[in-house]
Amino acid sequence: MNMEKNEPRYVISIAARLIGCPAYTLRYYEKIGIIEPHRTRGRRLYSERDIALLRRVKTLVDDMGVNLAGVEVILRLMQRMAELQERLERFEDEMDQMREE
Repeated sequence: MNMEKNEPRYVISIAARLIGCPAYTLRYYEKIGIIEPHRTRGRRLYSERDIALLRRVKTLVDDMGVNLAGVEVILRLMQRMAELQERLERFEDEMDQMREE
């Protein structure tokens, strides 16, 4: 994982502006568990990865009409698919190594 993308850097007002939504929407998303920003001294800080996730959520809700329960299911499925893809790639690498031996 790229550590730079995970580095907390944007306060909530900047994150909201980057995404194009009000700050209270980000607070609500945190409350229901869609996002978990880094906290320091009571301030929420969002990383590039958080911003990308929030943009995905905004697209699902605004452009595709998915409700937040659906968003949570989709995000979980996307995470699971990424994990399975990573496992498949490791398996394929192992198979390639075995063939070379």
